Amino acid sequence: MTAIAPAPPDPAAPAGMAISAVPALAPRIDRVTLRAPVIISDLHLTAQRPLTLQRFLQFLPRLAAPVAELVILGDLFEFWAGDDALEGGDADDTVGGTVALALAALADRGIAVYLMHGNRDLLLGSAFLARSRAQLLADPTIALLGGAGPDHASPSAPVSVLLAHGDAYCTLDLPYQAFRRQARDPGFQSGFLRQPLAQRRALIGQARARSEAGKQQTAMEIMDVTPEAVAAALHAAGVHRLLHGHTHRPAHHVWDLDGATAHRWVLTDWELEAAPPRAGGLQWRDGAFVAVAA
Repeated sequence: MTAIAPAPPDPAAPAGMAISAVPALAPRIDRVTLRAPVIISDLHLTAQRPLTLQRFLQFLPRLAAPVAELVILGDLFEFWAGDDALEGGDADDTVGGTVALALAALADRGIAVYLMHGNRDLLLGSAFLARSRAQLLADPTIALLGGAGPDHASPSAPVSVLLAHGDAYCTLDLPYQAFRRQARDPGFQSGFLRQPLAQRRALIGQARARSEAGKQQTAMEIMDVTPEAVAAALHAAGVHRLLHGHTHRPAHHVWDLDGATAHRWVLTDWELEAAPPRAGGLQWRDGAFVAVAA
């Protein structure tokens, strides 16, 4: 993703969002205890991918005990231009409202919903969180997993895992990291959200087109996480396990870190329109991650 150059403010536009209310400054959790979570990422929901949207909406009602939490590690949507889109008339606005209500229904059934910003939906704000009844996670977040088996009676030792979207660890992609810093700056977000919704959509569309063109000329290794960044994140958190999305390279990596075994799980993206179709996540069950089909 390349940098977005915001247009000058429209004098006819409303005053817009105060800088203190921008998503970059929204309250978030950086430590969380998860009893029996299902963790997913990179759904990229949009009206242009109806099969993926349909599968996700069918997936949520199937979540039931022993699942206690649903954790979404970013890029729930293909793009998000601001929470005022919830009241708009665009097809993707309808998708946003539908997804918010589906997540709220999950919370109503006693399954807590946690959401992390990705690089595509970092403008998800307080209105979407309130409508979806989701709690916002910091990127990264330290999660304490487990403590009970699937029947909530068989204890298992709690395990600390670092949860992240993953884009912060793609440190060789310097243009992307510059975009990442810009897009998460509260001042930039405040200025961007003052633009009319249609103008924001157009700017995001232009940035996405430039990003896709740039990917064709960038080696996949540059767009992947670097071992040095992963090691630094694990050291900073004081853990030996990391779970993230973003790269669309699902895998379980195991290596030696300072004389101890380290693990890195990469979540799959969702695209039911692809061949072969992709969807799913990981569930913490009986003290280990197991694959969850969607």
